[in-house]
Amino acid sequence: MSYAMAYGMEVYNIAIREGINLTAGGFSNMTNIIFRDALVETLYMGVLVILFSSLWGNRVGAAFAARHCDPESDNPYICRLLRQAGTVAIMCPTMSLAASILFNIIMAGAPLSQLPAIWVGTLLKNFPMAFFWNMFAAAPFTHWIFGKIFPDHK
Repeated sequence: MSYAMAYGMEVYNIAIREGINLTAGGFSNMTNIIFRDALVETLYMGVLVILFSSLWGNRVGAAFAARHCDPESDNPYICRLLRQAGTVAIMCPTMSLAASILFNIIMAGAPLSQLPAIWVGTLLKNFPMAFFWNMFAAAPFTHWIFGKIFPDHK
């Protein structure tokens, strides 16, 4: 799911960087170039997502779900959604910080003193997309694909 999340977020951020959201028709004006460029950026940003989710993102998401959901008595689907929400709640700030450092400080040359403001702005831009992309696209798609590849033989 890490690469599905990274790819969706890269498409979103590249479209914004290219000003697609400001054109008449907004995101409906995206071109295939955006999807190609997002695929290239996902190659390295996806590695960061896997690293950070393995180090703390998945653990925090699991802890959040365990705190608010009992798999024995609650609907397993609700427990899964809570785990996804907890993971997004920690991974979005983490990846927004990584992207702020990489794209704004290192590549664009913004002063390091502006990092807190850049990070907050990046987080405000990315969190709504990350939450809904995870809940309604990346996670369901990943669960479906893995269900097809590894069918449950009960």
